[in-house]
Amino acid sequence: MSISDNTVLIATERGVITPEQAERLRALEAELVPTRDAALPPPEDDERLRFITGFGDIFVTIGLALFLGALGYFGDRLGAAGMWAAIGAASWLLAEFFTRVQRMALPSIVLLVVFCASVFMASSTWLGSTMPLIPSLATLGEDPLTLALAGLATLAAAILHYWRFRVPITLAAGAAALVAIVVGLVAAATPGGLAAVINPVLMLCGLGVFALAMRFDMSDPQRLTRRTDIAFWLHLLAAPLIVHPLIRGFIWPEGAPGEASALPMLAVFAGLGVVAVLIDRRALLVSGLAYAGFAFASLIEVSGFADSSTPLSLLVLGAFILLLSALWHPLRRAVLALLPARLARRLPHPTVLPTPHIASSS
Repeated sequence: MSISDNTVLIATERGVITPEQAERLRALEAELVPTRDAALPPPEDDERLRFITGFGDIFVTIGLALFLGALGYFGDRLGAAGMWAAIGAASWLLAEFFTRVQRMALPSIVLLVVFCASVFMASSTWLGSTMPLIPSLATLGEDPLTLALAGLATLAAAILHYWRFRVPITLAAGAAALVAIVVGLVAAATPGGLAAVINPVLMLCGLGVFALAMRFDMSDPQRLTRRTDIAFWLHLLAAPLIVHPLIRGFIWPEGAPGEASALPMLAVFAGLGVVAVLIDRRALLVSGLAYAGFAFASLIEVSGFADSSTPLSLLVLGAFILLLSALWHPLRRAVLALLPARLARRLPHPTVLPTPHIASSS
């Protein structure tokens, strides 16, 4: 009889065993498996995420999309604020069953996102704003205090939701609401408008979210508890907050890539790749892929292949992603070997490091 990874994970989260004991259990089980299974070891997955617990998650998510979409259609008669409030209330009630009782991963994520977005839209609309769900810079400059107050309401709702349901993505939603509060307050306090300071503000917020994500990551370097899921969502939020203001504000301030800015963009992308390898998270690279593609296209056009710039850019970018995926673990070993051992073992998922063996006495 073998112990499943899910059982070990739950036991670790509930404090029945420590992360070190969980690793020893997995190592012991690997030693006890038959030789025919040892010849085909399971693929090493360093970012195990609980998106779905089965196909039922997908089935339920489809039902949620249909139900909440129809509810929004009929709730429009209540006005914009009433419609969003109805969707938010329905999301909470549905979470009471699908999240708290059924423990379904994907529906829980969808319901949390819909709930927080509904609170944000309901509060901002109730305050008199016509701000869309993803506001533009012009809209932010017109109504910055409404943005801050809506962000404050969303932050309070996210805290309450996490207290009730403990969905890992909730902390990232709360961090996004906190970013909205900061952006709104800075916009209200800036005489020249938000457009002049939006990139530095977003980058500083992104660095703050990244630091919080690293705190969760480094508190669970073996990635055995719920903290690794929390860190993943925080990294996913931090990545665009860092990458997009950096590139649009400092490398491509005019909004279009050129020959002179292509090489700096690729240098930034390479730097992001080093950081991604160090922390064993690919979110930073994903956020920079589009900009790297534009940079490759610019260089290809200068080289005289203007007619084939798009397919060649996709070819180079795709080849780079595949090569990086294939060499990810060897690259981590090489990079971590250059760091002091104490620092390397504190970084997330240090299992790529060689584990010393204790020789048995004869």
